[in-house]
Amino acid sequence: MNRRIAFFDVDETLLAGKSMLSFWHFWAARAARRGRALPTPRSTGADRETLNRAYFRAFAGVPLVQLESAARSWYEEFRRGPRVCLTESVEALLRHRSSGHEVALVTGAGEMLVRPLAEELGVRHVLATEVVTDAAGVLTGEVRRPRLGDAKRTAATALAVRLGARPRDCFAYADHSTDLPLLTAVGHPVVVGDDPVLAARAAAEGWPRAGTETGPLPRGAVPAQVG
Repeated sequence: MNRRIAFFDVDETLLAGKSMLSFWHFWAARAARRGRALPTPRSTGADRETLNRAYFRAFAGVPLVQLESAARSWYEEFRRGPRVCLTESVEALLRHRSSGHEVALVTGAGEMLVRPLAEELGVRHVLATEVVTDAAGVLTGEVRRPRLGDAKRTAATALAVRLGARPRDCFAYADHSTDLPLLTAVGHPVVVGDDPVLAARAAAEGWPRAGTETGPLPRGAVPAQVG
């Protein structure tokens, strides 16, 4: 039997909001309690890759282990919300898992932000933006390459090759027009939500679409080793 992989974008595909922005509010609030005011990273006025790089520069000088610990604390708080996930997409992910498919998260967020979600949903593979650290494990503020646009397709294709899966047998779920390279890299793309570019492509190609009804994250998924 041919191996199959289901690739999922994270923000506004699995999670109802933007994980990076939510974490920043958590991080800034923690700093404020310690008497430090942090400027909010820019979120408009530039392309997504530029904004992604600017976000991570705000963490220059922070030890990676400290950021990972804070991310887990944020996630435990965030995941208790009553409407934090897109239920149809999460249900699809769990169906893929129960069918024996590999599942991968493909996201512009840092791995430290999505690893707790991956573990909770039993996802083995996380393809995220990789931060750069110095020899002491401290973030330099730079990233290797934001996992956006074509970088998502490149990472997904490389994982398919490594696992021996044919792209035409694989699935991808995503919500934003910049995810089009990922969606067109597989044989079974699914558009999440109402992005006009993706909606038009879905109509033209007959791609299925998933809704945006929100709800709580499920508990009890079997943990998996994240690769």
